[in-house]
Amino acid sequence: MNIVPDWIKSYRRDLLPGDITASLIVTVMLIPQSLAYAMLAGLPPEIGLYASVLPLVAYALLGTSMTLAVGPVAVASLMTASALAPLAAPGSPEYIALAITLSMLSGAMLLVFGVLRLGFLAYFLSHPVISGFITGSAILITISQLKHIFGVQASSGDVLTTVFDIATRLPDANPATTLIGVLTLGFLFFARKALGQLLQKAGIPAATAALLGRLAPMVAVILSIAAVSQLDLANTAGVSIVGTVPEGLPALQFLVPDGNDLANLWLPALLISLVGFVESVSVAQSLALKRQQKINPDRELLGLGAANIASAVSGGYPVTGGFARSVVNFSAGANTPLAGVFSAVLMAVVIANLTGLFYNLPQAVLSATIIVAVTSLIDIKTIKETWQYDRADAVSLLATLVGVVVLGVEAGVILGVALSLAALVWRSSHPHIAVVGRVPGTEHFRNIKRHKVETLPNLLAMRVDESLFFANAALVQGKIESLVAADANIKFVLLVCPAVNQIDSTALEALTQLQSSLEAKGIKFMLAEVKGPVMDRLQPTELGHKLEGLIFLSAHDAFIYVERHHEAALKPV
Repeated sequence: MNIVPDWIKSYRRDLLPGDITASLIVTVMLIPQSLAYAMLAGLPPEIGLYASVLPLVAYALLGTSMTLAVGPVAVASLMTASALAPLAAPGSPEYIALAITLSMLSGAMLLVFGVLRLGFLAYFLSHPVISGFITGSAILITISQLKHIFGVQASSGDVLTTVFDIATRLPDANPATTLIGVLTLGFLFFARKALGQLLQKAGIPAATAALLGRLAPMVAVILSIAAVSQLDLANTAGVSIVGTVPEGLPALQFLVPDGNDLANLWLPALLISLVGFVESVSVAQSLALKRQQKINPDRELLGLGAANIASAVSGGYPVTGGFARSVVNFSAGANTPLAGVFSAVLMAVVIANLTGLFYNLPQAVLSATIIVAVTSLIDIKTIKETWQYDRADAVSLLATLVGVVVLGVEAGVILGVALSLAALVWRSSHPHIAVVGRVPGTEHFRNIKRHKVETLPNLLAMRVDESLFFANAALVQGKIESLVAADANIKFVLLVCPAVNQIDSTALEALTQLQSSLEAKGIKFMLAEVKGPVMDRLQPTELGHKLEGLIFLSAHDAFIYVERHHEAALKPV
């Protein structure tokens, strides 16, 4: 097995400047995000930094995206906090150990999925469920960070309780903290919406202006640290700060989860793995298409699995591909995963020597960074479009969104997936069934209610637009029998099967009963346009033997059979 990535074997010197530039820009963006997302996960800030070194190297060796930026992200951080808060006090040694274990379990699951080539799991969660989950998570994250913006204590229970606590305690808000938080929010929203345009008007190229706009969080971090340090706001005004961030690279470790941890963490680890994988592959594929590159979902499982194992080994928590950082990495000129490796080296330098610089960083600034980052994930457009196009998908989306906000992330995802599967079963159990006839002068058959077609008075030709299985077999059988009962002239029943990809045992039994019932009435049952794999399974069955000579390559052939052998006149509709 060749373990050297293709991008290393084909690396060229001219790719290096782009990778170096991208690594510098992404690192500047990654530092405040790592600190902020660790706080969101209920972890000390250094844990976020630890999760931003070895995972990047591990993904570079096994992943297939040239520009995906792996590391701490908001949604995975929220899911981590949701999973661990009932088990230990946030920030405690037990909590940290559980976070590391969660990353280890998630990595192990992803690696197993990759070895088993389960990359198709990227399509297991429907887009409405993912959209509802991310929007709900963004709302939940935003609400959870408001207490840090105003410097108040609030319940960490359900959303309504948290909102009520914050609202009732606003009169006690810390003025200095509120000023810092609100100013930072205003600056970051301004930078996201308008700074790029202003820079373009000043003559800066559009791409450069957009990148500078995305570096606003680091500007906010630097300015706020300077203000708190110079004015001693932590002591004189009670501004909450990050405090001491341990300096030095983490010791490598390998935690083996015990049975109790496995029982408590396997489901959160599975959900983090699935959601993180789907989100990462979506981002990676969208960026790869812009450069006519390809993503291998099976290899992505291995890359993300290795990244999470590496995070656990180095004292970090679950990681995945980040949307914003990946876009910045792409826009900054990253050509290969070497940009991620350079970012890891720079992060290691920061951890080893520069963590003291973050002592006076206000927590309100980190919360503002989180809020601005996640509010961009609230997707109102998709909610509107889905509601207009498909109400069943819209219900799944809204149920996931509300479930995440009200019930929690795990319950929200499970509810959304359950409703999506229920909608799929319901649609399949109510297939579109059309009585068809031949378009004059052609061999094409279309719905008699939509087109002017020719029919034979003694032939009932029906097309079912769904595979036949236990949920719809009785419905199809009943539909045919009711139409036959309503017309005494029918002597032939033709079931046209271009959309039938499978006939399960329940449907086979129903069709066998239908054939026997029709035969007892002197009516021939016929099939047409049966797909090869379906035909292979059908031939050796009792129904296959009874229909020998009555299964046609096309509906037109069956039509000619009835027309020629039984001299039925054409009847226009």
